Amino acid sequence: MLPDPTVPASLLAVLELVRGSFTGPSFRTFAALVTGLVAQTGRGTVTGMLTAAGLTRAWSHDRAHAFFSRARWNPDILGISLSHMIVRRLLPEGAVLTVAVDDTLFKRRGKNVFGAAWQHDGAAKGPKPVGRGTCFVVVGLVVQLPFLTRPVCLPVMARLWRPGQEQSKVDLAASMIRFLAACHDGRRIHVVADAAYHGKALRDLPATCTFATRLPASAVLYDLAPPRTGKRGRPALKGQRLGTAAELAASAAFTSFQVTRYQRTETVHLAEITCLWYGSFHTRTVRVVFLRDDDTDNGYDLALVTTDLTTPAPALITRYAWRWSIEVTFAEARYLLGVGQAQSRTRAAVERTVPFGLYCYTLTVVWYALHGHHASDTAARRERAPWYTSKADPSLSDMVAKLRRTIIAARFLPSRAGQPTDAEIRAVQQAWAAASLDTAA
Repeated sequence: MLPDPTVPASLLAVLELVRGSFTGPSFRTFAALVTGLVAQTGRGTVTGMLTAAGLTRAWSHDRAHAFFSRARWNPDILGISLSHMIVRRLLPEGAVLTVAVDDTLFKRRGKNVFGAAWQHDGAAKGPKPVGRGTCFVVVGLVVQLPFLTRPVCLPVMARLWRPGQEQSKVDLAASMIRFLAACHDGRRIHVVADAAYHGKALRDLPATCTFATRLPASAVLYDLAPPRTGKRGRPALKGQRLGTAAELAASAAFTSFQVTRYQRTETVHLAEITCLWYGSFHTRTVRVVFLRDDDTDNGYDLALVTTDLTTPAPALITRYAWRWSIEVTFAEARYLLGVGQAQSRTRAAVERTVPFGLYCYTLTVVWYALHGHHASDTAARRERAPWYTSKADPSLSDMVAKLRRTIIAARFLPSRAGQPTDAEIRAVQQAWAAASLDTAA
């Protein structure tokens, strides 16, 4: 058990749910560094975590660095433990899992940083979307929480991708999806990804998994394979050529539907076809759903290809819109928690620090859902910041701020077991502010 000033009891109760992923000493370091990354208000470096945890005079900085470079723990196993925590604590019994997949670049300098290279950066500003850094393929569970109107993506796995290596980003994603499906044996999983994720690696996904992505404009679709003729020779694997998405959409019969996406319900026009995308999914039957917005006269605005053959088309569009939540997660993890700012160079440390930071995002949301949320949080935030006139939900910055206040109050109230009350947290804040004013005077 860690001393009370280091980790609040409510946060420790959440971290205990993944204790099995660590040895005893490694778990103590893990709990302290999670607390430090959330509590830090500067850069999210390894020593920054140690400083924010209040352990710079108690622990050697090598202990924190060794946790990433030498300690015996596996980011994938920790991520699977987090996924089970989410399923058991935040989702209804037997719920179908929605999984978002994407990759993101964390900029790094220095020629000795393992895996760093010049590569595509979708978040880059300017005409050239490139940057130098380390790229991670991330898998996250998309969940709907009762106090949020938008879905939130909670990372549960992340692996480093290096340009020129044998495995592509799609290979890494398919491997993580198979691992996740095996650890949630028998549970239905719906995977959504952007247009970059398609290819042969996705052909061998488990039968319990469906996959949905945007159909490239150059993709050619085929009719289903005709029945066997009984003649000698290999039977046909595909039917006649149907054409590209643009060719099919030009002659498709669209029907109007009400679709909910991005917190809005709109009227859109949908058409669908069952066919083969032989180039990526080979002989596996797929559905292509064409979406045309209400103000579009011809063609299509979205072509969605999926191996899910049963879900109604409007629900497929809603599910695919949830994919955007992983982009929000990347932005918030960078700017609110400092994920990717650790100055690690060795292979083990580079491969662990980013997944660790993304998992801290997940742990923060889980902590807030289980221990931190209060019905008055949003109203209190609007009172402190009256310009947020339309604010209806707590944001991640609100969740991080509340956990930081809990960490600070726990350090000033070490004799009290459990989570400090809101009144105690405010009392510590007021005392701290008064002390700061006296010092300034």
